[in-house]
Amino acid sequence: MTDNSQIMRDHEGGKLRMEPTRPLRTREDLSIAYTPGVAEVCRAIHAEPALAKKYTWTSRLVAVVSDGTSVLGLGDIGPAAAMPVMEGKAVLFRKFANVDAIPICLDTTDPEEIIATVKNLAPSFGGINLEDISAPRCFEIEARLEAELDIPVMHDDQHGTAVVVLAALRNAMRLTDTKLADSRVVVMGAGAAGVAVSKMLISAGIGEVTVCDSRGIIHSGRDGLNPAKEELAEITNASGLRGDVEHALRGANVLVGLSGARLTESQIATMASDAIIFALSNPDPEVSPTIASKYASVVATGRSDMPNQINNVLAFPGIFAGAFDAGARNITPSMKLAASEAIADCIGDELGPEYIVPSPLDPRVAPAVSVAVAAAARADAESGAS
Repeated sequence: MTDNSQIMRDHEGGKLRMEPTRPLRTREDLSIAYTPGVAEVCRAIHAEPALAKKYTWTSRLVAVVSDGTSVLGLGDIGPAAAMPVMEGKAVLFRKFANVDAIPICLDTTDPEEIIATVKNLAPSFGGINLEDISAPRCFEIEARLEAELDIPVMHDDQHGTAVVVLAALRNAMRLTDTKLADSRVVVMGAGAAGVAVSKMLISAGIGEVTVCDSRGIIHSGRDGLNPAKEELAEITNASGLRGDVEHALRGANVLVGLSGARLTESQIATMASDAIIFALSNPDPEVSPTIASKYASVVATGRSDMPNQINNVLAFPGIFAGAFDAGARNITPSMKLAASEAIADCIGDELGPEYIVPSPLDPRVAPAVSVAVAAAARADAESGAS
Protein backbone atom coordinates (compact mmCIF):
# COMPACT_ATOMS: atom_id res chain seq x y z
CA MET A 1 0.00 0.00 0.00
CA THR A 2 1.32 3.44 -0.96
CA ASP A 3 2.18 5.56 2.08
CA ASN A 4 -0.09 8.46 2.96
CA SER A 5 2.53 11.14 2.35
CA GLN A 6 2.93 10.09 -1.28
CA ILE A 7 -0.84 9.97 -1.75
CA MET A 8 -1.18 13.52 -0.46
CA ARG A 9 1.71 14.77 -2.63
CA ASP A 10 0.27 13.22 -5.75
CA HIS A 11 -3.06 14.97 -5.19
CA GLU A 12 -1.60 18.44 -4.73
CA GLY A 13 -3.18 20.77 -7.28
CA GLY A 14 -5.72 18.13 -8.28
CA LYS A 15 -5.54 15.46 -10.97
CA LEU A 16 -6.90 17.35 -13.99
CA ARG A 17 -6.03 20.13 -16.40
CA MET A 18 -7.36 21.39 -19.72
CA GLU A 19 -5.30 21.20 -22.92
CA PRO A 20 -6.08 22.95 -26.25
CA THR A 21 -6.57 20.76 -29.32
CA ARG A 22 -5.44 23.44 -31.79
CA PRO A 23 -2.21 25.49 -31.90
CA LEU A 24 -2.12 29.09 -30.65
CA ARG A 25 1.21 30.23 -32.06
CA THR A 26 0.26 33.08 -34.36
CA ARG A 27 -2.22 35.95 -34.60
CA GLU A 28 -4.08 33.93 -37.23
CA ASP A 29 -4.33 30.97 -34.84
CA LEU A 30 -5.81 33.28 -32.24
CA SER A 31 -8.24 34.86 -34.68
CA ILE A 32 -9.53 31.40 -35.69
CA ALA A 33 -9.78 29.93 -32.20
CA TYR A 34 -11.31 33.05 -30.71
CA THR A 35 -12.57 36.33 -32.09
CA PRO A 36 -13.41 37.06 -34.85
CA GLY A 37 -13.33 33.56 -36.36
CA VAL A 38 -15.30 31.82 -33.64
CA ALA A 39 -18.32 33.99 -34.46
CA GLU A 40 -18.82 32.04 -37.68
CA VAL A 41 -19.18 28.82 -35.69
CA CYS A 42 -21.56 30.48 -33.23
CA ARG A 43 -23.77 31.71 -36.08
CA ALA A 44 -23.86 28.27 -37.65
CA ILE A 45 -24.86 26.58 -34.38
CA HIS A 46 -27.48 29.26 -33.69
CA ALA A 47 -29.04 28.52 -37.09
CA GLU A 48 -28.73 24.75 -36.66
CA PRO A 49 -28.32 23.71 -32.99
CA ALA A 50 -27.42 20.11 -33.89
CA LEU A 51 -24.11 21.40 -35.24
CA ALA A 52 -22.92 21.87 -31.64
CA LYS A 53 -22.11 18.15 -31.63
CA LYS A 54 -19.70 18.65 -34.51
CA TYR A 55 -18.14 21.98 -33.64
CA THR A 56 -17.81 21.77 -29.83
CA TRP A 57 -16.60 19.11 -27.43
CA THR A 58 -20.02 18.60 -25.85
CA SER A 59 -20.89 15.45 -27.81
CA ARG A 60 -18.18 13.47 -25.98
CA LEU A 61 -18.10 15.37 -22.70
CA VAL A 62 -19.42 13.88 -19.46
CA ALA A 63 -20.48 15.76 -16.35
CA VAL A 64 -19.51 13.75 -13.26
CA VAL A 65 -22.08 15.05 -10.77
CA SER A 66 -22.18 14.39 -7.02
CA ASP A 67 -23.57 15.91 -3.86
CA GLY A 68 -21.03 14.07 -1.69
CA THR A 69 -23.61 12.16 0.33
CA SER A 70 -22.37 8.60 -0.26
CA VAL A 71 -18.67 8.73 -1.12
CA LEU A 72 -16.82 5.40 -1.28
CA GLY A 73 -17.00 3.92 2.21
CA LEU A 74 -16.79 7.37 3.78
CA GLY A 75 -20.47 8.24 3.69
CA ASP A 76 -21.82 11.80 3.68
CA ILE A 77 -18.65 13.91 3.55
CA GLY A 78 -20.01 16.81 1.53
CA PRO A 79 -19.18 18.29 -1.88
CA ALA A 80 -15.71 19.70 -1.15
CA ALA A 81 -14.38 16.44 0.26
CA ALA A 82 -15.99 14.50 -2.61
CA MET A 83 -14.10 16.41 -5.30
CA PRO A 84 -10.95 14.22 -5.29
CA VAL A 85 -13.12 11.21 -6.16
CA MET A 86 -14.90 13.07 -8.95
CA GLU A 87 -11.58 14.26 -10.35
CA GLY A 88 -10.40 10.67 -10.30
CA LYS A 89 -13.48 9.59 -12.19
CA ALA A 90 -12.78 12.18 -14.87
CA VAL A 91 -9.18 10.95 -15.17
CA LEU A 92 -10.43 7.39 -15.71
CA PHE A 93 -12.84 8.49 -18.45
CA ARG A 94 -9.99 10.13 -20.31
CA LYS A 95 -7.41 7.41 -19.72
CA PHE A 96 -9.50 4.39 -20.63
CA ALA A 97 -12.03 5.65 -23.19
CA ASN A 98 -10.65 8.92 -24.59
CA VAL A 99 -13.73 10.67 -23.22
CA ASP A 100 -13.44 14.05 -21.52
CA ALA A 101 -15.22 14.63 -18.23
CA ILE A 102 -15.66 17.51 -15.81
CA PRO A 103 -16.26 16.94 -12.07
CA ILE A 104 -19.12 18.92 -10.57
CA CYS A 105 -19.87 18.77 -6.83
CA LEU A 106 -23.13 20.44 -5.82
CA ASP A 107 -23.71 22.19 -2.51
CA THR A 108 -27.23 20.85 -2.11
CA THR A 109 -28.78 17.53 -1.19
CA ASP A 110 -32.29 18.47 -2.29
CA PRO A 111 -33.36 16.22 -5.22
CA GLU A 112 -35.33 18.98 -6.91
CA GLU A 113 -32.38 21.36 -6.77
CA ILE A 114 -30.00 18.70 -8.09
CA ILE A 115 -32.36 17.83 -10.94
CA ALA A 116 -32.88 21.48 -11.87
CA THR A 117 -29.15 22.23 -11.75
CA VAL A 118 -28.20 19.28 -13.94
CA LYS A 119 -30.92 20.14 -16.44
CA ASN A 120 -29.62 23.70 -16.62
CA LEU A 121 -26.07 22.42 -17.19
CA ALA A 122 -27.06 19.75 -19.71
CA PRO A 123 -26.58 21.85 -22.91
CA SER A 124 -22.85 21.90 -22.12
CA PHE A 125 -22.52 18.10 -21.96
CA GLY A 126 -23.08 14.95 -23.95
CA GLY A 127 -23.76 12.72 -20.95
CA ILE A 128 -24.34 12.80 -17.18
CA ASN A 129 -22.56 10.42 -14.80
CA LEU A 130 -24.23 10.66 -11.40
CA GLU A 131 -21.88 9.63 -8.63
CA ASP A 132 -21.93 9.02 -4.88
CA ILE A 133 -25.49 10.25 -4.30
CA SER A 134 -27.16 8.41 -1.44
CA ALA A 135 -30.16 6.11 -1.74
CA PRO A 136 -33.08 6.35 -2.04
CA ARG A 137 -32.71 9.90 -3.40
CA CYS A 138 -30.45 8.68 -6.21
CA PHE A 139 -33.27 6.60 -7.73
CA GLU A 140 -35.60 9.55 -8.21
CA ILE A 141 -32.82 11.84 -9.41
CA GLU A 142 -31.65 9.39 -12.05
CA ALA A 143 -35.16 8.47 -13.21
CA ARG A 144 -36.23 12.09 -13.57
CA LEU A 145 -33.11 13.12 -15.44
CA GLU A 146 -33.37 10.12 -17.76
CA ALA A 147 -36.94 11.11 -18.59
CA GLU A 148 -36.33 14.84 -18.94
CA LEU A 149 -33.00 14.95 -20.81
CA ASP A 150 -32.12 13.75 -24.30
CA ILE A 151 -28.57 12.68 -23.42
CA PRO A 152 -27.34 9.53 -21.65
CA VAL A 153 -27.67 9.60 -17.85
CA MET A 154 -26.27 6.88 -15.58
CA HIS A 155 -25.79 6.60 -11.84
CA ASP A 156 -22.57 4.61 -11.82
CA ASP A 157 -22.84 3.42 -8.22
CA GLN A 158 -25.91 1.52 -9.37
CA HIS A 159 -25.30 0.38 -12.90
CA GLY A 160 -21.53 0.29 -13.20
CA THR A 161 -21.44 -1.98 -10.17
CA ALA A 162 -24.24 -4.16 -11.54
CA VAL A 163 -22.56 -4.56 -14.93
CA VAL A 164 -19.25 -5.70 -13.44
CA VAL A 165 -20.88 -7.98 -10.85
CA LEU A 166 -22.81 -9.76 -13.59
CA ALA A 167 -19.66 -10.12 -15.72
CA ALA A 168 -17.77 -11.62 -12.79
CA LEU A 169 -20.66 -13.90 -11.91
CA ARG A 170 -20.95 -15.25 -15.46
CA ASN A 171 -17.29 -16.26 -15.39
CA ALA A 172 -17.43 -17.61 -11.86
CA MET A 173 -20.32 -19.82 -12.91
CA ARG A 174 -18.31 -21.08 -15.86
CA LEU A 175 -15.72 -22.28 -13.35
CA THR A 176 -18.24 -23.94 -11.06
CA ASP A 177 -20.32 -25.33 -13.93
CA THR A 178 -23.37 -23.55 -12.54
CA LYS A 179 -26.24 -22.17 -14.58
CA LEU A 180 -27.73 -18.74 -13.94
CA ALA A 181 -31.26 -20.14 -14.08
CA ASP A 182 -30.51 -22.77 -11.43
CA SER A 183 -28.93 -20.40 -8.92
CA ARG A 184 -30.13 -18.54 -5.86
CA VAL A 185 -28.28 -15.33 -5.14
CA VAL A 186 -28.33 -13.43 -1.86
CA VAL A 187 -27.70 -9.71 -2.27
CA MET A 188 -26.67 -8.25 1.06
CA GLY A 189 -27.50 -4.55 0.98
CA ALA A 190 -30.43 -2.67 -0.53
CA GLY A 191 -28.82 0.67 -1.28
CA ALA A 192 -28.05 2.02 -4.73
CA ALA A 193 -25.76 -0.84 -5.77
CA GLY A 194 -27.85 -3.56 -4.14
CA VAL A 195 -31.02 -2.50 -5.93
CA ALA A 196 -29.32 -2.25 -9.32
CA VAL A 197 -27.42 -5.52 -8.95
CA SER A 198 -30.62 -7.34 -7.98
CA LYS A 199 -32.49 -6.00 -11.00
CA MET A 200 -29.66 -6.78 -13.39
CA LEU A 201 -29.28 -10.33 -12.13
CA ILE A 202 -32.99 -10.87 -12.60
CA SER A 203 -32.85 -9.46 -16.14
CA ALA A 204 -29.93 -11.79 -16.91
CA GLY A 205 -31.99 -14.85 -15.92
CA ILE A 206 -30.88 -15.70 -12.38
CA GLY A 207 -33.19 -18.30 -10.90
CA GLU A 208 -33.90 -16.41 -7.68
CA VAL A 209 -32.62 -13.33 -5.90
CA THR A 210 -33.06 -12.75 -2.17
CA VAL A 211 -32.19 -9.30 -0.88
CA CYS A 212 -31.32 -8.49 2.72
CA ASP A 213 -31.00 -5.13 4.43
CA SER A 214 -30.13 -4.32 8.04
CA ARG A 215 -33.51 -5.69 9.16
CA GLY A 216 -33.22 -8.98 7.31
CA ILE A 217 -34.86 -10.43 4.22
CA ILE A 218 -36.92 -8.01 2.13
CA HIS A 219 -40.30 -9.58 1.41
CA SER A 220 -43.80 -8.58 0.43
CA GLY A 221 -45.80 -7.35 3.37
CA ARG A 222 -42.82 -6.25 5.44
CA ASP A 223 -43.52 -2.87 6.99
CA GLY A 224 -41.34 0.21 6.73
CA LEU A 225 -40.13 -0.38 3.16
CA ASN A 226 -39.29 2.65 1.02
CA PRO A 227 -40.54 2.63 -2.61
CA ALA A 228 -37.32 1.10 -3.95
CA LYS A 229 -37.49 -1.75 -1.43
CA GLU A 230 -41.20 -2.23 -2.07
CA GLU A 231 -40.37 -2.80 -5.72
CA LEU A 232 -37.64 -5.27 -4.74
CA ALA A 233 -40.12 -7.13 -2.55
CA GLU A 234 -42.35 -7.64 -5.58
CA ILE A 235 -39.67 -8.99 -7.93
CA THR A 236 -37.39 -10.96 -5.56
CA ASN A 237 -37.63 -13.71 -2.93
CA ALA A 238 -39.85 -16.03 -4.93
CA SER A 239 -39.54 -18.67 -2.18
CA GLY A 240 -41.11 -16.31 0.35
CA LEU A 241 -38.23 -16.52 2.82
CA ARG A 242 -38.45 -14.63 6.11
CA GLY A 243 -35.86 -13.89 8.76
CA ASP A 244 -32.31 -12.60 8.88
CA VAL A 245 -29.36 -12.93 6.52
CA GLU A 246 -28.45 -16.28 8.05
CA HIS A 247 -31.78 -17.70 6.90
CA ALA A 248 -31.20 -16.25 3.44
CA LEU A 249 -27.74 -17.79 3.08
CA ARG A 250 -28.76 -21.37 3.84
CA GLY A 251 -28.29 -23.30 0.60
CA ALA A 252 -27.62 -20.17 -1.47
CA ASN A 253 -25.24 -20.50 -4.40
CA VAL A 254 -24.02 -16.91 -4.46
CA LEU A 255 -23.50 -14.07 -2.02
CA VAL A 256 -23.05 -10.52 -3.28
CA GLY A 257 -22.11 -8.28 -0.35
CA LEU A 258 -22.82 -4.58 -0.84
CA SER A 259 -23.66 -3.50 2.68
CA GLY A 260 -20.60 -2.93 4.83
CA ALA A 261 -22.03 -5.32 7.42
CA ARG A 262 -19.99 -8.23 8.73
CA LEU A 263 -20.70 -11.94 8.37
CA THR A 264 -19.43 -14.76 10.53
CA GLU A 265 -17.85 -17.98 9.35
CA SER A 266 -20.79 -19.98 10.65
CA GLN A 267 -23.18 -17.93 8.51
CA ILE A 268 -21.42 -18.55 5.20
CA ALA A 269 -20.72 -22.16 6.08
CA THR A 270 -24.39 -22.97 5.38
CA MET A 271 -24.17 -21.96 1.70
CA ALA A 272 -24.31 -24.54 -1.08
CA SER A 273 -21.19 -26.42 -2.17
CA ASP A 274 -19.14 -24.68 -4.89
CA ALA A 275 -20.50 -21.39 -3.59
CA ILE A 276 -19.47 -18.02 -5.01
CA ILE A 277 -18.82 -15.14 -2.61
CA PHE A 278 -18.43 -11.54 -3.73
CA ALA A 279 -17.67 -9.55 -0.56
CA LEU A 280 -17.47 -6.12 -2.13
CA SER A 281 -17.53 -3.60 0.71
CA ASN A 282 -14.37 -1.52 0.70
CA PRO A 283 -11.99 -1.35 2.46
CA ASP A 284 -13.39 -4.09 4.72
CA PRO A 285 -15.18 -6.97 2.93
CA GLU A 286 -18.26 -8.44 4.58
CA VAL A 287 -16.27 -11.59 5.28
CA SER A 288 -12.54 -12.17 5.22
CA PRO A 289 -11.48 -13.64 1.84
CA THR A 290 -9.37 -16.18 3.74
CA ILE A 291 -12.43 -17.44 5.58
CA ALA A 292 -14.66 -17.18 2.50
CA SER A 293 -12.21 -19.35 0.51
CA LYS A 294 -12.77 -22.21 2.95
CA TYR A 295 -16.36 -22.50 1.76
CA ALA A 296 -16.46 -20.87 -1.69
CA SER A 297 -14.88 -21.96 -4.97
CA VAL A 298 -14.61 -18.36 -6.16
CA VAL A 299 -14.13 -15.24 -4.03
CA ALA A 300 -14.07 -11.61 -5.19
CA THR A 301 -13.74 -8.30 -3.37
CA GLY A 302 -13.69 -4.60 -4.13
CA ARG A 303 -10.03 -4.26 -3.15
CA SER A 304 -7.18 -3.67 -5.57
CA ASP A 305 -4.72 -5.67 -3.44
CA MET A 306 -6.71 -8.90 -3.76
CA PRO A 307 -7.61 -11.13 -6.72
CA ASN A 308 -10.86 -10.58 -8.61
CA GLN A 309 -11.41 -6.91 -7.88
CA ILE A 310 -14.93 -5.83 -8.87
CA ASN A 311 -14.18 -2.33 -10.10
CA ASN A 312 -16.60 0.02 -11.89
CA VAL A 313 -13.80 1.35 -14.09
CA LEU A 314 -14.27 -1.80 -16.16
CA ALA A 315 -17.71 -0.51 -17.15
CA PHE A 316 -18.42 3.21 -17.15
CA PRO A 317 -15.79 4.57 -19.58
CA GLY A 318 -16.73 2.11 -22.31
CA ILE A 319 -20.46 2.44 -21.66
CA PHE A 320 -20.43 6.21 -22.23
CA ALA A 321 -18.02 5.92 -25.17
CA GLY A 322 -20.30 3.37 -26.83
CA ALA A 323 -23.39 5.48 -26.18
CA PHE A 324 -21.66 8.47 -27.74
CA ASP A 325 -20.47 6.46 -30.75
CA ALA A 326 -24.03 5.31 -31.44
CA GLY A 327 -25.61 8.70 -30.77
CA ALA A 328 -27.75 7.10 -28.06
CA ARG A 329 -30.07 9.34 -26.06
CA ASN A 330 -30.14 7.02 -23.06
CA ILE A 331 -28.45 3.92 -21.64
CA THR A 332 -30.82 0.99 -21.93
CA PRO A 333 -30.91 -2.36 -20.10
CA SER A 334 -29.70 -4.13 -23.24
CA MET A 335 -26.70 -1.79 -23.45
CA LYS A 336 -25.78 -2.64 -19.86
CA LEU A 337 -26.13 -6.38 -20.52
CA ALA A 338 -23.94 -6.01 -23.61
CA ALA A 339 -21.31 -4.21 -21.53
CA SER A 340 -21.35 -7.02 -18.99
CA GLU A 341 -20.93 -9.71 -21.62
CA ALA A 342 -18.05 -7.81 -23.23
CA ILE A 343 -16.22 -7.54 -19.90
CA ALA A 344 -16.70 -11.24 -19.20
CA ASP A 345 -15.52 -12.20 -22.68
CA CYS A 346 -12.22 -10.34 -22.23
CA ILE A 347 -11.08 -13.17 -19.93
CA GLY A 348 -11.33 -15.87 -22.59
CA ASP A 349 -9.27 -18.99 -21.96
CA GLU A 350 -7.32 -17.30 -19.16
CA LEU A 351 -10.25 -17.87 -16.80
CA GLY A 352 -9.30 -19.15 -13.35
CA PRO A 353 -10.47 -18.95 -9.72
CA GLU A 354 -8.36 -15.83 -9.17
CA TYR A 355 -9.03 -14.33 -12.59
CA ILE A 356 -12.76 -13.97 -13.31
CA VAL A 357 -12.69 -10.31 -14.37
CA PRO A 358 -10.01 -8.36 -16.24
CA SER A 359 -7.67 -6.02 -14.46
CA PRO A 360 -8.94 -2.43 -14.26
CA LEU A 361 -5.76 -1.53 -16.18
CA ASP A 362 -6.43 -3.98 -19.03
CA PRO A 363 -6.42 -1.84 -22.21
CA ARG A 364 -8.71 -4.28 -24.03
CA VAL A 365 -11.72 -3.68 -21.85
CA ALA A 366 -13.01 -0.18 -22.61
CA PRO A 367 -12.79 -0.62 -26.41
CA ALA A 368 -14.59 -3.96 -26.19
CA VAL A 369 -17.31 -2.50 -23.99
CA SER A 370 -17.66 0.53 -26.27
CA VAL A 371 -18.16 -1.61 -29.38
CA ALA A 372 -20.67 -3.89 -27.64
CA VAL A 373 -22.65 -1.00 -26.15
CA ALA A 374 -22.77 0.89 -29.45
CA ALA A 375 -24.05 -2.21 -31.24
CA ALA A 376 -26.73 -2.72 -28.60
CA ALA A 377 -27.71 0.95 -28.81
CA ARG A 378 -28.12 0.74 -32.60
CA ALA A 379 -30.17 -2.44 -32.23
CA ASP A 380 -32.37 -0.68 -29.67
CA ALA A 381 -32.85 2.24 -32.06
CA GLU A 382 -33.84 -0.08 -34.89
CA SER A 383 -36.34 -1.91 -32.70
CA GLY A 384 -37.66 1.24 -31.03
CA ALA A 385 -36.56 0.04 -27.56
CA SER A 386 -35.69 2.54 -24.81
